[in-house]
Amino acid sequence: MIDHLGLQSVDSSAAAAFYVRVFAACGVREAMRIDTPGGPVIGLAGPDGMPQLWTSPEEDTGHRPVHLALAAPSREAVDAVFAAAQEAGAEILHAPREWPEYHPGYYGVFFRDLDGNNVEAVHHGFPTG
Repeated sequence: MIDHLGLQSVDSSAAAAFYVRVFAACGVREAMRIDTPGGPVIGLAGPDGMPQLWTSPEEDTGHRPVHLALAAPSREAVDAVFAAAQEAGAEILHAPREWPEYHPGYYGVFFRDLDGNNVEAVHHGFPTG
């Protein structure tokens, strides 16, 4: 169900280093780093190597929304989540598309829930075309 979780931090590098240090016994390590103008977005992984806990720079919105991604079984399911979010009146942040900067076949939609959190449905397939 839960694919990954993103936390906003005042200092995303320090936050990632904290989680790596504290959870070293659980095999947590830095798996991916994406430099952005606001600071790095850092993906932490456990022993399987899949980044599932992310730290990112704090948004300047007055609060820190959580980023929650739920796994979708197919691209069609991602598209269905998109349609349902639109019908529910959710603010759409990014319509469904492939995100190659994450990995080939990463297909996701991003929207805000009722509390302003950044919610995503993601399918980790491979491109069909």
